[in-house]
Amino acid sequence: MIEVRNLSKVYTTKKGTVTGVDAVSLKINKGEVFGIVGYSGAGKSSLLRCLNLLEKPTSGQVLINGVELTALSNRELRSQRLKIGMIFQHFHLVSSKTVFENVSFALKAARKSSKEIEARVTELLGLVGLSDKRDVYPSQLSGGQKQRVGIARALANNPAVLLCDEATSALDPGTTKAILGLLKEINKKLGLTIVLITHEMEVVKEICDRMAVMQDGKIVEEGNVYEIFSNPTQPLTQQFISTVLQFDLPPHLLENPAGTIIKIQFKGSIAEESVVSDVFQKFKVRGNILHGKIEYIQEIPLGIFVMELIGEQSEIAKAINYITERTKSLEVIHHAA
Repeated sequence: MIEVRNLSKVYTTKKGTVTGVDAVSLKINKGEVFGIVGYSGAGKSSLLRCLNLLEKPTSGQVLINGVELTALSNRELRSQRLKIGMIFQHFHLVSSKTVFENVSFALKAARKSSKEIEARVTELLGLVGLSDKRDVYPSQLSGGQKQRVGIARALANNPAVLLCDEATSALDPGTTKAILGLLKEINKKLGLTIVLITHEMEVVKEICDRMAVMQDGKIVEEGNVYEIFSNPTQPLTQQFISTVLQFDLPPHLLENPAGTIIKIQFKGSIAEESVVSDVFQKFKVRGNILHGKIEYIQEIPLGIFVMELIGEQSEIAKAINYITERTKSLEVIHHAA
């Protein structure tokens, strides 16, 4: 659906050249939600804007549905851009125009008739839940409502691809969840391919099928969201995942533990099994759960528990072996002195 081949974007500044995107190659499948994660300056916004050539790549190719955008004339590119919608962090609505007029802008640019515009805008405002706001101005809307207008505007010309440039970063958590739910609904209902950039792993966890992590203009890790959350291989990815799944124990818990402190990761169906209670029945150990959390990613459970096992060392060793066999993921954090 979307293919990026050896793409680079170099900016020329007064201090010299800056590489925003560095030889990136990427494939995004039709109908999936793909997240691009990175801190500020990682190159994710530059890469996203290269997908519709708002930023012209310095080198490399961008193909959407087999059409090489980087080889098109300006007129041909304008035509192809009608198939690529885009929503922005700060909405970019025209303050002097009503909701209806903001959404109809792209349709007028595509030379649609008044009748077509009326029907399409009415349909879109119903889709995003703003039918009662068609004649109000952006200043009368909340942040979430403004973003819904932006989504409706981006969908006006029935695009095959929707690009989201930090679409929820300016919103509060509750509104963010509602907007992500709307994007997920649109993805399923319309079969849209959605590409979003973010620095928030909660956003990726909530909506994405696959993801890529960027650093210094390069993709350092890429794959299925669940697999990356459950087994991140790169330090930067581990750092991002820690904002959602990991936790630091208070130092005093590690100073003089009565037993052995372990961290267990439960993946998939094993998270719903009685592994911990089985351990207490099978072995002569007691346990204190120090911390625990289960997240559902792509509707699949992923759990992390930190617990202290207390008892004879031989029994603790047996318990650890048993848990390791069941979960395939156990780390000893601290042994009692």
